[in-house]
Amino acid sequence: MTTDSLDQCADTGSRLLSPLRILVLCTGNSARSIMAEALFNTIGSPLFLAYSAGSKPTGRVNPLALEQIQTLADSAPEAYRSKSWHEFIGAGAPVFDVILTVCDNAAAEDCPLLDGTIEHVHWGLPDPAAIHNDPVAAKRAFTECFASLKKRVQSLLASPGDHNASAKHLLTAMKRFE
Repeated sequence: MTTDSLDQCADTGSRLLSPLRILVLCTGNSARSIMAEALFNTIGSPLFLAYSAGSKPTGRVNPLALEQIQTLADSAPEAYRSKSWHEFIGAGAPVFDVILTVCDNAAAEDCPLLDGTIEHVHWGLPDPAAIHNDPVAAKRAFTECFASLKKRVQSLLASPGDHNASAKHLLTAMKRFE
């Protein structure tokens, strides 16, 4: 959806009437995208409604990502699963306002959902799941990635107008992190 149609669909120009619907994409959908989905749906609620998916999902959520999600109030880590972006194509699929890529690989892929009608935002973050041989470093990488995502979502909530934000305002604020 274009920036202009964002406001026609989801908001009156002065305040958001429904949540900004986000699909968070990453290649494996096991760490960054899952943590972002959880953050948007807990601390970002009611301004955001997020889903996550991957181009080549691993089929399991990294336990260190679930450990971070457990720190959120009202989170249900067992509700998160690694899934393909193909689940979000076709009849009955949710309609999205924004596709948020959180890894450079996903941002560079030919995503079937990025057809020019949906806004695309890219928050490239290092992959904490890439650290395998050092459990202390892996845990630190997940903590840092989660903290970075959390800070970004919290800053969107603290933006001028916060719960009276327009879709255009939120999209502009999201793009500041690109």
